Amino acid sequence: MTVEAGTARAASPPPAKSKPALKVLQLEDSLEDAELVARELRVSGFDAVCHTARDPQQFRLEVRAFRPDVVLADYNLGQWKGIEGVEILRQEGLDIPLILVTGALGEITAVECIKQGATDYVLKDSLAKLPIAVRRALKEQQLRRQRKEAEEQLARSVKELARSNQDLEQFAYVASHDLQEPLRMVAAYTQLLAEKYEGKLDEQADKYIRYAVEGATRMQTLVQDLLAFSRAGREEIETTETDCNTVVQQALWNLEGAVRGRSAQIRCGELPTVAANSAQLRQVFQNIIGNAIKFHGPDPPRVRIEAQRKNGEWEFSVADNGIGIAADRNQDVFAAFTRLHTRDEYPGNGIGLAICKKIIERHNGRIWVESEGGRGATFKFTLPVQNQLPGKPQEGKQDNGDQTSGAVSR
Repeated sequence: MTVEAGTARAASPPPAKSKPALKVLQLEDSLEDAELVARELRVSGFDAVCHTARDPQQFRLEVRAFRPDVVLADYNLGQWKGIEGVEILRQEGLDIPLILVTGALGEITAVECIKQGATDYVLKDSLAKLPIAVRRALKEQQLRRQRKEAEEQLARSVKELARSNQDLEQFAYVASHDLQEPLRMVAAYTQLLAEKYEGKLDEQADKYIRYAVEGATRMQTLVQDLLAFSRAGREEIETTETDCNTVVQQALWNLEGAVRGRSAQIRCGELPTVAANSAQLRQVFQNIIGNAIKFHGPDPPRVRIEAQRKNGEWEFSVADNGIGIAADRNQDVFAAFTRLHTRDEYPGNGIGLAICKKIIERHNGRIWVESEGGRGATFKFTLPVQNQLPGKPQEGKQDNGDQTSGAVSR
């Protein structure tokens, strides 16, 4: 096709932008006012589809059938008030902004309507402000929906994580339980091999046998620790009236060899009686005190145990004078199988504090450590005060001496 000189092909006009569709339900008893509101919305760029309701019954039916994007309500509708539409929307379980469009509304009444749930209000002699109020209300609604979707997604993720953790705990329990017997056989026979042939083979063979025995023994300990960790999350917690002073005494009896061997000094203030699982709480104290004795510095271990009531909780503290923990590693120590030192420096598999964390959290408490390298450590954990039983110590603590033999000092 040839275009003659002096002529130009007409350019196609750009496609017109479509107006945002808007479903509007008006609570209005004046058809003239309703039409003025609809016209203002259309002039301002909305493709408004408007329905009108005059009484609560009609409003409820329209809400269910029409599902508006926004409700524009006159305040005074004769037998009822437009603000009452907020309650109907709540009853229907709908998050739809309601804007009051009224002839007059005092400041006090306007504030009260906002408190009751109205999104905004516009006076009929200032309808030019209505499109701005509508856009703002729709934006706020969008943000609410996005926040709700994010919260629901987070809840689903948390639920899925809990299920995954439960599956992992189940796997850890079954695996560690079933591995005990074959590992026992391996350890037993490697030890027999060492006893029977040590010194009868060459030096290299003796070294290999020693490595096998050490590896099997270490694996046995690791599996037993894994089983203990998985049991801490599986067992049902049966709480009873538990005197924490007795619990600490029992923990120190179990640690008597370590206390005497290191000439440890254990000082304990008066502790409360709470509702807890005494065996699990004893394990918490035993693990923390045992660590304080194990990770001691050049001086003999000194451990101080206290409890005080803070902000509706019992806060327990176990402070020591040991080697401490670098401040940036204070949270790492509660992760399972996390070690900050080599086995040559300190024995263990790094499972004790992870078990403590699981036990305390299952008692609705928190656990943390305050420490700096070389300056000792203070392990703290909480138990809710509502676990406190009547007629038992509520406040205060006392300290009457040192302990070096394994009994709690008072």
